[in-house]
Amino acid sequence: MHDVTLSASGLGWSIRDAQILRDVSLNLGRGDRLAIVGPNGAGKTTLLQLLSGMLQPTTGSVSLVGRPLASMTPQERARLTAVVGQSDQPDHRIAVRDYVQLGRIPHTLRATRAQERRLVDDALERTGLAALAARAMGSLSGGERQRAQIARALAQAPRILFLDEPTNHLDPLARRTLLSLVAQLDVTVVAVLHDLHLVPDFATHVVVLKDGRPVASGPVAAALSKTVVRDVFGIDLLRLPHPHEDRELTVFDIAAPL
Repeated sequence: MHDVTLSASGLGWSIRDAQILRDVSLNLGRGDRLAIVGPNGAGKTTLLQLLSGMLQPTTGSVSLVGRPLASMTPQERARLTAVVGQSDQPDHRIAVRDYVQLGRIPHTLRATRAQERRLVDDALERTGLAALAARAMGSLSGGERQRAQIARALAQAPRILFLDEPTNHLDPLARRTLLSLVAQLDVTVVAVLHDLHLVPDFATHVVVLKDGRPVASGPVAAALSKTVVRDVFGIDLLRLPHPHEDRELTVFDIAAPL
């Protein structure tokens, strides 16, 4: 296996004697993309917060690039990871370029001004926002704001990118476009996704949670099986030949009510 970038062992979290998450173990290498899926209340965001260091586990441990996460300072962690949360609310008055520049804060004094500018320019180019750099964040569409958040994360030059429901409030094409952009990045990605249709084309690995426990984990085709999808989500997974292309379609079917 390629070098492990992110690993967790026996990870769990509880509050006031309530066990919210338990028994999660995983290993991800550079370029792997993990989708965390499950019903509402299954513990998806909690798992992402534990893996990113936003929460401290009550059991188990997390390591980033071979180092225990618990031993890192916040600044050390910020140089390795970037988080795009579902509740991020940038100041609507700030210019897109200045917002993306915020991603460089963990690296203050570690690069020249010219290097800093090149990194921000590259993040804007890669997310298709160079022409909007002078615009105010409040003037952007939902999809453009999501891309700006990804650009800020890219400017941070992380080894691991954490995304909490990054496709919320986006139309189907914008969802595909955003995840396609992320999939092209040479970083390890951990994403909480609600829409199962997005998982097969985006993720290399998946963790399926139910009631705070992983019921399946591993490569997508194996872990997101027909049995797991039926047991966890109460819907049917169908793999069908594409009518016009030489590829397979993955369909999640909800039976019509009687």
